Amino acid sequence: MADTVKNTSSDSGKDTVIDVDIEHHAVAEAHLRNTTVRNISWRNVTVTVKDRETKEPKTIVENVEGIVEAGEICALMGPSGCGKTTLLNVLASRPTGAQKVDATVLVNGQKPSRNAFREMSRFVEQDDALIGSLTVRETLHFASRLASTSSLPKRERIARIDGLLDSFGLRDQANTLIGTPIRKGISGGQKRRVGVASQLITSPKILFLDEPTSGLDSAASWEVINYLKGVAKRNNLIVIASIHQPSTSVFNLFDKLLLLSAGKPHYFGPVATIDAHFTALGHALPLHVNPAEYLLEMVNVDFSRSRRETAAEHLDELQRAWSASPRAADVSAAVAVAEVGTKEGDGAALVDAEAERKPSLPSLIVTLVHRSFVKSYRDVVAYGIRVAMYTGLAIMMGTVWLRLDTEQESIIPLINAIFFGSAFMSFMAVAYCPAFLEDYMQFIKEKRNGLYGATALIISNFLIGIPYLVGISLLFSAISYWLSNFRPTAAAFFTWVFWLFLDLLAAEGLVVFMTSLFPSFVISLALVAFANGLFMSVNGFMVSPTLLNVFYKYVFHFWDYQKYVFENMMINEFSERVYSCASTGPGPEECQCMWQTDLADQCLIRGQGVLDQYGYKPGYMGKDVGIMMGIIVGYRIAAWIVLKLKK
Repeated sequence: MADTVKNTSSDSGKDTVIDVDIEHHAVAEAHLRNTTVRNISWRNVTVTVKDRETKEPKTIVENVEGIVEAGEICALMGPSGCGKTTLLNVLASRPTGAQKVDATVLVNGQKPSRNAFREMSRFVEQDDALIGSLTVRETLHFASRLASTSSLPKRERIARIDGLLDSFGLRDQANTLIGTPIRKGISGGQKRRVGVASQLITSPKILFLDEPTSGLDSAASWEVINYLKGVAKRNNLIVIASIHQPSTSVFNLFDKLLLLSAGKPHYFGPVATIDAHFTALGHALPLHVNPAEYLLEMVNVDFSRSRRETAAEHLDELQRAWSASPRAADVSAAVAVAEVGTKEGDGAALVDAEAERKPSLPSLIVTLVHRSFVKSYRDVVAYGIRVAMYTGLAIMMGTVWLRLDTEQESIIPLINAIFFGSAFMSFMAVAYCPAFLEDYMQFIKEKRNGLYGATALIISNFLIGIPYLVGISLLFSAISYWLSNFRPTAAAFFTWVFWLFLDLLAAEGLVVFMTSLFPSFVISLALVAFANGLFMSVNGFMVSPTLLNVFYKYVFHFWDYQKYVFENMMINEFSERVYSCASTGPGPEECQCMWQTDLADQCLIRGQGVLDQYGYKPGYMGKDVGIMMGIIVGYRIAAWIVLKLKK
């Protein structure tokens, strides 16, 4: 037995008929049933910000109240800038950036904790962050694994994913990439549907959506809202969505409407009674006109420049009429009844049930590592470009410093090559900024939805980078080390690789920290480049540590990770090697040694003589490795603190 739904794709313009089996739907949506959430109510919601021009307090949302019952879908509608998104953020317990927020938001008449509310609700942003290198199916798959549904059998999770793909008209795009700047994927409209579907699969009790139909044509918008309405009805889900100028068919799908203008309510209640309310005020909705458009024009004063004062007075009259209307009194009474009629312990039972089902930290880390692995080998921005770039650097280094011999004239070029091989490898870690920025935006969305926190992100990000950085270190060294003719032993080669790996690990930690602190591509790129430029200047190559001035030596030099890499690569090369001096004749008196060591009488330079110029001595590798590990872990902890402190 099948329920046939006609879906018009917003992207191809072709009509496709999707047969959705009712039994399949029953399995796909069973996770939303038996919810303990009966309603969400809010009263006295007032948001105040600082006016940018006058610097005085300005109220952008004022004394808004309402209630939405389980199974209902409510629209927040109003002109641009009327406070829809701000109100939605308040209801969803999300940051608003406001100077002051006064609000009472209750679930089943009780105020849940912030964590409990995040467990029971989900938020779909207008510009939803999606990982472009994942397919549509993989996006839903990983979303289900990060949520409480991860404890369910794999077969049931797959059934839910299939049900959502069918219902949102995404079956044909299931194995298509979301899309990256380099690789084309699905369209913008399809991305909106994926964003909504990825939140529905995480078993929400309350779903908030910011402009869920933006980027969709009227047919696709109707499909999205119609499916949300069906899910809400069948499974007692509460859906609250801000929406701007929907079509008549989409508008009529909503059960309730909250009409805002200038931050004040002008109507709240069933969509079916809107006409009666405004008819009583002398503003009957005209026939053959989109009611949403008519309502928005009636409460919009932005384009009434010639009669702005008259329009503002008219708007105040409408708002006062609403406040004095019987319907406004009914809303206040319904909110009061919801608070009084709550059952003791409802909230606690919900919190306990959710806490039991939430994935453990190790499970979250495994899922995030798996997702990052898929992303990293598909997305050339993550590591592909860096591999190509480092390969090019290795070839350039090996061919510029080509087959340097053990004569004293090769010593300075060898030192230059060591500096180049270490410092520029860490400097080019700036290429990781865009890849981590995508991870950061995904983390912010998923953290706000209560899926995981900073600990899971930092650990998984660290783990996924290790094999790639080991591979990059080996690739770079295999090309450049032997071409440049550094000390030709296996021990020396792998010591070089080890320090290069620590160098890249520290540099990537710096990227993670800076990008977490300033999640802007341009700013994070500039700061990482500046920091590495500073470290290159004080790592001991440009100015010998014995000559470096006190300020830079004690403020930057000792926690400069490039310092320990350069020092130990120098020791690796010179501590056990001997170089020939220039000679103008057969006798030792004809030798001209640039560094005087105990082998001068043999017309040779002991490598330690070169190290003495820098104050480097072997025997401290264990201590230096410990310091490097401290720096590497320190950057990750610093990034963790930043992410924990961010609202």
